[in-house]
Amino acid sequence: MEEAIKQIAARLRGLREILVLTQEELTDECGIELKDYQEAESGNADISVSMLQKISRKYDIALDALMFGEEPKMNSYFLTRAGKGVSIERTKVYKYQSLAAGFINRQADPFIVTVEPNDNPIHYNKHEGQEFNYVLEGEMMLSINGKELMLKEGDSLYFDSKLPHGMKALNGKRVRFLAVIM
Repeated sequence: MEEAIKQIAARLRGLREILVLTQEELTDECGIELKDYQEAESGNADISVSMLQKISRKYDIALDALMFGEEPKMNSYFLTRAGKGVSIERTKVYKYQSLAAGFINRQADPFIVTVEPNDNPIHYNKHEGQEFNYVLEGEMMLSINGKELMLKEGDSLYFDSKLPHGMKALNGKRVRFLAVIM
């Protein structure tokens, strides 16, 4: 997990240097808190997918390039076999498995997200666009703009992802869900 975070941090730093931007310029242009970006670029803190998405959209690069270090190449279709999607474990709590990492210029980013139970406070994200979550296994509490919603296996939720949102696994068990970020 720590090695994956350090690799993403190095890609962030490399992109910023290629673009000849200061940390302040990048964060101003992307609407990211400077402190959060500095922690991400240091490689010593969790890096949110929403931050990576803001950067990838602003500079027109594939989200996969930042997350996984690989450029997508397919433009007709991309098949992901069960359990074979490119994955990254951002923390001991969150794991993201991309279901379309190889498809270029996609309009949405589908992931299988695994959240392990923990006692940490919920980490909130917000990003441009919309998001769809479908619970595959377990139960979770999804907080959107202060409203707490309980989701069980088979439940789904579509929401405006510009609103602060975060999730937590319930009942001491992990939760797995399909997240489609558009």
